[in-house]
Amino acid sequence: MTTRLLLLADTHLPKRAKDLPAEVWAAVDAADVVVHAGDWVDVRLLDELEARSRRLVGCWGNNDHGVLRERLPEVARAELDGVRFAVIHETGQAKGREERAAAAYDDVDVLVFGHSHIPWDTTAATGLRLLNPGSPTDRRRQPHCTYMTAVADAGVLRDVELHRLPPRVAR
Repeated sequence: MTTRLLLLADTHLPKRAKDLPAEVWAAVDAADVVVHAGDWVDVRLLDELEARSRRLVGCWGNNDHGVLRERLPEVARAELDGVRFAVIHETGQAKGREERAAAAYDDVDVLVFGHSHIPWDTTAATGLRLLNPGSPTDRRRQPHCTYMTAVADAGVLRDVELHRLPPRVAR
């Protein structure tokens, strides 16, 4: 059995956008598991993703307060089709990230994180895969808003793909 994953972070609703782009909602519907690495901002998105996702794994971010911190952990953990995941919002500066993460998360295979809005896909010397899907709603200094998909399959993470969203149309 394979598990189709959708990786999100830094959605910042409704501050950066009124809703997730239609392409992201379609990816939610296609995924077996949605992973969100924090900065939801409004609990309504958590409610919507819980209702619409087959399974949701998420943590809170630095812009999440109140009910979001009550309902979500700082670090979420899940084993999905034999792949061990940790999900956290912040990992600190880019320099030395792999070494710090490998030391802090030596019991997982994949660390999904957010905060920077900058897509990231590297592997530490220990084999820990670090993934940041960027943001589907706030590209900051990046050329595109982004999200990731991947497949967990019998203990292996494969088919990791960064998806670039078209520019939003002003309304």
